[in-house]
Amino acid sequence: MTVTNQILALDVGTRRIGVAQADSVSRIAYPVMTIDVDGNELRAISELITDTDPMVLVVGYPRNQSGDPTAQTELVQAFAATLKPCEVPIVFQDESLTSVMAEERLKNQGARYTKADIDSMAATIILTDYLEANHGH
Repeated sequence: MTVTNQILALDVGTRRIGVAQADSVSRIAYPVMTIDVDGNELRAISELITDTDPMVLVVGYPRNQSGDPTAQTELVQAFAATLKPCEVPIVFQDESLTSVMAEERLKNQGARYTKADIDSMAATIILTDYLEANHGH
């Protein structure tokens, strides 16, 4: 059995799912892709899991500014439940303001970017926060 040190993160939205990846050794998160929510997203994520064999799947956990769950929180929890058959441990990481921070980072780079770029960058921020909290980054 191969021991993996890969970690995947998902920023789940109603139109797209941002994906980021890191390994627990280097602890450097980077954007991977965005998956359209079009009915094929579970298959795409399953393939990604098969390809990367992550030790954990970090899913962004939305809350409102008071820290309370929202309708989006319920959607994310339901989506995460559909990933259980992939047999990868799933953990939730607070995603408060990650899309705002992602857009700010992309603006500062000075290049053109899309909403998909924001989603994958938000997943990167979620993963970075997880690594800092759990792997002493």
